[in-house]
Amino acid sequence: MEVQKLKVRLPSGKEVGLVEALGFCYDVSDTDFQVLLTLTSGGPKTEDELSASLKLSKASVNRSVNKLISIGFIERAKDQNSKGGRPRYIYKSIDPELMVSKIGKDFEYCAKLFGDLAHVEIKNPETGISR
Repeated sequence: MEVQKLKVRLPSGKEVGLVEALGFCYDVSDTDFQVLLTLTSGGPKTEDELSASLKLSKASVNRSVNKLISIGFIERAKDQNSKGGRPRYIYKSIDPELMVSKIGKDFEYCAKLFGDLAHVEIKNPETGISR
């Protein structure tokens, strides 16, 4: 069962998958998701290894790993085998159970924010908040 093929049906009837949900909640792109999946399933990798295995530019990989680090989905550590010059880093995903827990908590938080927004917008339309 591939993660990208799993979908949930929203109350509107629209079907969305994890990639779309992560894109909405965290602004994760398809490339970011592919980097995350590679690190989650394939173990720690350098930017060069990610670039080669995903056939992406190093710049694209660098943007993705930086975003995923800022979200808290992956971690960066200095490569102990790196010699001189610019340091190399190894990237690894956080524990999948921690990631699932984080996503669940963040989605609950987003749902609360939208619920609060709906309450203000629908109950108090004269507040002047744009719709």
